[in-house]
Amino acid sequence: MPASSYLTGSPARALRDALEPVAAHAFWSAATRQALADRGLHATSAYVRGRAAALGAATAAVVIAAFGWFEPGLIESAYHAGPTELTPAALNRARSAATGASLRAVRPDADPSWLADTLTAATAAGASPGRCLFSARRAETPPSDPFERLWWASETLRDHRGDSHIAAVAVAGVGPVEMNILTELALGGQLGSYTATRGWSRAAIEDAARALRGRGWLSGNDLTAEGRDVRTSIERDTDRLDAPIIAAVGDDLPRLLAELEPWGRACINAGTFPRDDFKRAAG
Repeated sequence: MPASSYLTGSPARALRDALEPVAAHAFWSAATRQALADRGLHATSAYVRGRAAALGAATAAVVIAAFGWFEPGLIESAYHAGPTELTPAALNRARSAATGASLRAVRPDADPSWLADTLTAATAAGASPGRCLFSARRAETPPSDPFERLWWASETLRDHRGDSHIAAVAVAGVGPVEMNILTELALGGQLGSYTATRGWSRAAIEDAARALRGRGWLSGNDLTAEGRDVRTSIERDTDRLDAPIIAAVGDDLPRLLAELEPWGRACINAGTFPRDDFKRAAG
């Protein structure tokens, strides 16, 4: 069971964690990375421009807002890296084709049709207001190939929860560095260990930790009971904002979770998703 499940143990969280190895396949698959490298996008630029392609010709400021927890300069630099002639539409097509082919290679004998169709139907229930990445993804035509459609629906639902999470954090009055720290400590990590991977400097992390101590949410480098309650409350608010998805899935949720489990295991075994539970739990 992923480390994040203790936060609420909710159906929404269970679905999110089950989806993650498929939804994040485009980030971790060597085949997808190579397809983007062949088009001049490497490492962080492949991640940022790949995810942001659904937004079309967005400005860097919009992408920075959509990515939420990352240091703005890191996102802006990555968004402007690589060939300017590579259009968002062409990048979307390349990313989808490579990721679908990678998923097919992971489980060549599987038939993902029911799973892909059920998850695609669930995307129709998501709420658009305030959810820029989700809305952009859902506006696309779902791929006809079932492996591509499985990934597309999984990433689209991932973005629904991600956009919901950003909204819940904003309402709670928590900044991006503070939120990263709350997450890493709630999941048993060391202060700054996860936050630094989002491009934040040691000084920014220390300033945020000082602010959290001032709010009574951190004592030394550990969460206080109040700080842990705040993090759990944000998680519950995110779950609540995901309620339309869970309602749409309805009685199919147990089957969805059961059918996603071998996909997650296969992705991990194939090296297309990390074995570290923290990577699945941190979103």
